[in-house]
Amino acid sequence: MADGAESGPGSTEHLFKVLVIGELGVGKTSIIKRYVHRLFSQNYRATIGVDFALKVLTWDASTLIRLQLWDIAGQERFGNMTRVYYKEAVGAFVVFDVSRRSTFDAVLKWKSDLDSKVKLPNGKPIPAVLLANKCDQQWDGLDNSHTMMDRYCEDNGFIAWYETSAKLVYVPPG
Repeated sequence: MADGAESGPGSTEHLFKVLVIGELGVGKTSIIKRYVHRLFSQNYRATIGVDFALKVLTWDASTLIRLQLWDIAGQERFGNMTRVYYKEAVGAFVVFDVSRRSTFDAVLKWKSDLDSKVKLPNGKPIPAVLLANKCDQQWDGLDNSHTMMDRYCEDNGFIAWYETSAKLVYVPPG
């Protein structure tokens, strides 16, 4: 998929609202900035409430995808506003910081909050992907085996999980 913002006659556009949630400081803003703007900084201020970014993708010659990535504040005090922020989302990334075990321990709180506040039109929970962020750092007391993480996702309703790092640039093989 290539970036693009043009749409012509006979083209189709889709807008998808995707939530990025997790504890304070897990790297939600960094992941979004890296993906949308290809930028990384060590110094981001804590998100207050919500912020969002738009990523436009050319899916094929006639289809344009607009991803609205909603960066939801990780502070507990904003928890009562999440219902408003979650409204009409079609997917979510739940992020934890591999170097801080406590952020992994909070993942199920975020997943439960998500599942209780937003559903797909068919009544099912929106698809959620678990992101193990800051994988360039040492895992803090977590068994990061693929088997264990696959089982954790299956047991807790995540469709998949991925190790990621907003700091490192991934270069595909070949």
